[in-house]
Order: sequence, then C-alpha cells, then structure tokens
Amino acid sequence: MQLNVLVLPGDGIGVEVTREAVRVLKAVADSFGHSLTLNEGLLGGIAIHQRGTPIPDETKELALKADATLLGAVGLPEFDTAPPDKRPERGLLGLRKALGVYANLRPVRSYRSLLDSSPLKNELVEGVDMIIVRELTGGLYYGTPRGISGSGAEERAVNTMTYTRSEIERVAHMAFQLAGRRRKKLTSIDKSNVLENSQLWRRVVTEVGRDYPDIKLDHLLVDNCAMQLVVGPKQFDVLLTENMFGDILSDEGAVLAGSIGMLPSASIGAKAPSGAWIGLYEPVHGSAPDIAGQNKANPLGAVGSIAAMLEYSFGLTEEAIAVNFAIEEVLNSGHVPADLKPADKPASTTEVGDALCRYISERKVPV
Repeated sequence: MQLNVLVLPGDGIGVEVTREAVRVLKAVADSFGHSLTLNEGLLGGIAIHQRGTPIPDETKELALKADATLLGAVGLPEFDTAPPDKRPERGLLGLRKALGVYANLRPVRSYRSLLDSSPLKNELVEGVDMIIVRELTGGLYYGTPRGISGSGAEERAVNTMTYTRSEIERVAHMAFQLAGRRRKKLTSIDKSNVLENSQLWRRVVTEVGRDYPDIKLDHLLVDNCAMQLVVGPKQFDVLLTENMFGDILSDEGAVLAGSIGMLPSASIGAKAPSGAWIGLYEPVHGSAPDIAGQNKANPLGAVGSIAAMLEYSFGLTEEAIAVNFAIEEVLNSGHVPADLKPADKPASTTEVGDALCRYISERKVPV
C-alpha cells in the first residue's frame, strides 16, 4: 500500500517524539512491504518564526493532499502574551478546521506494568479501557463573537459557546458507532443544568441514540464526570462530550494511564475518495519546552498515534496491532522514559524508539 503522510514536528519535544514515531512508521512500512512517502511542514511557534503565521498556506496545502498528518506538539512560552492570532495554538485550531476533523478520539488504557505509575490506587486503575470522543471544531474555541474590548474598569472579554444540531448529530453518530464495536455503552457529558447549549446537546444525543437501540446511553454532568474519572473510572467505555469539556477531561485521563506522555489521539471526520478517514494524529501532551532537546521525552503517545493512523486512515489493522504490541513490550521491559518512574536508569527518547523498531522488525507480534 502507498502511505502518503505529512509530518509536522511543531515545537519543543514535538520534534523529538515525532522523530521516533516516524522511525516506527518506517519500520512498519519496511516490515509489511508498504511504500511510504513523507513530507514535512511548519506549524506552531516554528512557523511563526519562519513564516510569520502559525499555519502557513503551504502547510494547509500539504495537509489537504496527504492521506494522514502526524503532529508533534505546538506552543512556546515566548508567545504566551502574544495576540490570539499570533499564538502557536491558533495554527492547530486552523489545521483542524481546514481538514474538517470534527471528532477527536482519545483512548485511555491502563497497562499492568504501569499501575504503580498512577497516583491512584491500583485497584481503581487496573482494567481501565475507555475512549473519550471530543467534538473538535465547534464550541467555545471557535464561537463568535469573541475578543477583548474596552479599558480600565470597563475592559471585558467575551467567548461564545455555540453548537448546531448538525454538529452534535455527526459526532454523536460516530461515538455510537464506536461504542457498537466495543462494550456497547456510551456516556454523554454536558452541563445541562445551567447551559442552554448543553440542553440542546443532551436532547440531540438522546434522539440520535434511538437509532442505536443496542447501545446503553446515559448522561452525566461534567463536574460529576471529573470526579467519577478518579473514583470509579472502570465504569466508562465511550465518553462523548463537547470541545472544551473534552479537552479538560481527556487530560485527566493521564492520571489513569500513568503519564500524559502515554496518551495518543486521532482526529477524524471527513472521508477521502478512497473511503479512508482523513486524519490528524498527535499525542495529547504539549511541547514541554523545559525538557526539549534533552532526549528524555516519552515518545509512546506519538507512537500510539501512529497505530491509530494505520487503523483509521489506512485500514491496516494488523500493522496497528504490531505497533501497540511493541509499545506493550517496551513497557513490560521496564526500560521506560523518566515520566513513567522506572526503578532503574530511565530510557532516553532514542532508546525507546530503538526498542520499538526492533520489536516491529523482528515481527514478534500476535498476528
């Protein structure tokens, strides 16, 4: 198969974790006999430095031509006080919009070898296996009007949370279909006790649920969900929520996985003429500039995103299994990055990549 992938290393540790993820993708292509075409582009802080904008036009063009896009991370402290349209994160929002990727899938899984890495008790974490489905192109991050106006005591800031029925319906259908391939349980998260926006969300999700009578649907307020994720996370299978709530809750999932460096994500939505999902794949973590360039970042979230890419954008299930199996083998070896609190000397970013590529090339996978 021909794999046409755009790589956007971004900022900070994004460069390092993406490098290892690309090495793993090359190992998969070599081992399974695929042809791989890689292009690289600019996004985020580095794009501002080199092009004066967080998302250059050529990056959009490359992304629209690619079968899938791999992103490292965006964000640098030097831009924290910059205007909103000159911040690295605006590039990521623009890329999501350009690709039409309206659903962000964030799997959260506990590994037996990492139970002690979570601050929660082992009996709470063991067996956790959920996917958070976050609506990605609507809500507070995109709504208008927005901005800061006035001065002195009258200075004010406005952001607008807005959703249409069609935006809610399409992400709800995706979440229900995903639940149908898992344990057939979907929990929709909102704040319908105080927000009209959430009242529409709950009503539309309930209506969509009637098309999926075999899926058990329940609703949970977002503040209660935040608590349940740490006191009883095993109750969840598929969680569906809007953009901002999903952003916050999915990072909470890092507590269950042992480190935010473990969490991959897949942003999908529109389909290519081939029928494959057009996807944007990235680890959940940020650019972590404080450890950039030190060869100590955890690349497993980025590599897990490669597994998701192989599954969703290319339909290569066997190859995705191989990558996930290699990740588990690295974890079982105990030679893991510093954020996973290894008993012995931590593995460097490059050493983790070496081990992953070795497992894949040796084809020691259950296929």
